[in-house]
Amino acid sequence: MCTECGCSMPEGEKVPEKKTIEVFEKILEGNDRQAQKNREHFDKHSILAVNLMSSPGAGKTTLLERTIELLGDSLKVGVIEGDLETERDAERIRAKGAPAYQITTGQACHLDAFMVHEGIHHLPLESLDVVFIENVGNLVCPASYDVGAHVNVVLLSTTEGDDKPEKYPVMFKNADLMVITKLDLLPYMDFDVERAVRSAKKVNPKIEVIKLSAKSGEGMDLWIDFLKEKFKARAGVCP
Repeated sequence: MCTECGCSMPEGEKVPEKKTIEVFEKILEGNDRQAQKNREHFDKHSILAVNLMSSPGAGKTTLLERTIELLGDSLKVGVIEGDLETERDAERIRAKGAPAYQITTGQACHLDAFMVHEGIHHLPLESLDVVFIENVGNLVCPASYDVGAHVNVVLLSTTEGDDKPEKYPVMFKNADLMVITKLDLLPYMDFDVERAVRSAKKVNPKIEVIKLSAKSGEGMDLWIDFLKEKFKARAGVCP
């Protein structure tokens, strides 16, 4: 879908492999430099930045809505939303009382560090503790782009296949945490939770796993504890 990672390349169009790799490496080099600046900006304000990634419909926005409710005044949340079109997700976040900035990427299938940098300057950082970067729904492209977050989280819902981690290994290899969502639908789905965990651990032995349902509330305490622990750890190293 996007010209950067090449997934919008017209069928049959040939580009020399060496040239393609060189261009992509230059894009990533520039992106990585900006990502580091983004992290430094978050650090300056003692903010924990969390990059949320998943396939479309895995429940990222619903999880954020419930997270904002449960955190209350303990941690102030802001959100940078990424979608191809519409402001719907940002509107849902604002309805929960949290500031949100919507980035519409058009044809780009991921957020990059430059887009996130723009979003940073539209949030009241001085009054925030955690900034979530809700990436474009996609299990491929977002995995290659550092956006300047401290923590990378990938959601896998029970409405998807439990073999997704091995099918999309780059995404899960780069994640610090896998959140298995929609646990309330498990009785109606052909999804083996333990097999999904084994699949994730196969590509990333260090990945942490939380199982939850934002609808029923099951496991949400583990997610909230995870965020608070990560924030506390960041606060200890931030200036």
